[in-house]
Amino acid sequence: MLPCVHQLQLLLALLSSVWLSSWGQNCPANCQCPDPHTVDCSGRGLTRLPDAIPLDVRRLRLSDNWIPWIPSDFLVLYSDLVYLDLRNNSLSRIEPGTLSTSSRLVFLDLGSNNLTEIPSGTFGESRSLIKLRLGNNPYLSMVSKDAFMGLTSLRELELEQNALSGLDVEVLGQLPSLRLVRLEGNPWVCNCNFAKLFAWLMKNRQKLPTGVHGMECSLPVDGRRVALSQLSEDSFRECQVTLTLTDYLIVIFSGIAVSVAAIMTSFFLASTVHCFQRWSKANKTEEEDSDA
Repeated sequence: MLPCVHQLQLLLALLSSVWLSSWGQNCPANCQCPDPHTVDCSGRGLTRLPDAIPLDVRRLRLSDNWIPWIPSDFLVLYSDLVYLDLRNNSLSRIEPGTLSTSSRLVFLDLGSNNLTEIPSGTFGESRSLIKLRLGNNPYLSMVSKDAFMGLTSLRELELEQNALSGLDVEVLGQLPSLRLVRLEGNPWVCNCNFAKLFAWLMKNRQKLPTGVHGMECSLPVDGRRVALSQLSEDSFRECQVTLTLTDYLIVIFSGIAVSVAAIMTSFFLASTVHCFQRWSKANKTEEEDSDA
């Protein structure tokens, strides 16, 4: 019995050695692969994506490098990828559709880059995405209204410390599973465009890590910074376009008056034309009688 056990142990050791050897050979140069489905290339000074990434990779760490862009077809072959960390690189934009082919992606970190906008179609319909980090992009000033369309499973969205002066509230309204959102540290402007977002923040303050504390906006008149905690929806009452019953009656009667005036004017003009025609006909008859 003991010889059989000993032989089995030797066989397992040999198989493990072969497996570890092949595993190490599949790891990209200058990267680490702590397990068969993880590739860690963080802090390697990379200026482009590494070559020979295993096709069955699930966790790809590329943070703290100098990568300026991602090919639009990069994720086509990596259908098992669930975790992608591109934090602290030099990305200035993500081509629309680049991330839409990764159907299993759960975690995506694009924070601390040079992104300037998040256009429509950037994420396609990555329905499995749960956490999305876009904070600390100092030039990010524009998020399209449909930028997050289709992210039905997204629970955490980070947009803090960017250059956002405004944000269409529909961007957040399209995320039915949203549980946490970070928006602090942006140069918000307290104008009428911000009024709807402010109302959403007041209604959903439980989704903000610290509520509205620490969030500020600047007044459009003098640029003075005001804490959102000092504001209320009444602060934006001038932006509320609502009509009272009196306003509606005025509009209705004004319309009626204009219609009546138009009818009377048309009747007057028609009568004048008719009278002129009769007068012309009478004069012509008199002239014919006098000639005869």
